[in-house]
Amino acid sequence: MKFRRATEADLPEIVRLLADDDLGAKRENFTEPLPDCYYTAFRDIENMPNSQILLVVDDEKILGCLQLMILPGLSIQGMKRAQIEGVRVAKKYRGQKIGTSLLKEAIKIAQLAGCGLVQLTTNKQRQDAYRFYRKLGFQPSHEGMKLSLTIDNV
Repeated sequence: MKFRRATEADLPEIVRLLADDDLGAKRENFTEPLPDCYYTAFRDIENMPNSQILLVVDDEKILGCLQLMILPGLSIQGMKRAQIEGVRVAKKYRGQKIGTSLLKEAIKIAQLAGCGLVQLTTNKQRQDAYRFYRKLGFQPSHEGMKLSLTIDNV
């Protein structure tokens, strides 16, 4: 198992992972060819300093992914923080500690970047994900809120 930064060629497999659950199936558009919006978003992520899609791979097969952003901040004496989004592990590989390894790698990257905390949100419908993050030491310290400007159920 290895970790690497995603490339544009990985996008179809990444979107397949994002679409491979009840919530993701409603939000994503995994079709061939992949809609241009995903390529535009990937390029935006790549052009944003300190932002990446991190993959866990085995023999070049993508087992899981997440988006990691290192964010500067003024609060807490200018502390940098890492934001994690879009965590997914392929269904057939769940329960094998792959997600744990992927999150630990993201945390290590955040520490090396000088971050003082790592934050993420998880949809309240994803109770398994909630338990998973709690086991890794994440605490439900804040109540997240969203205002959807384009899509329902984000």
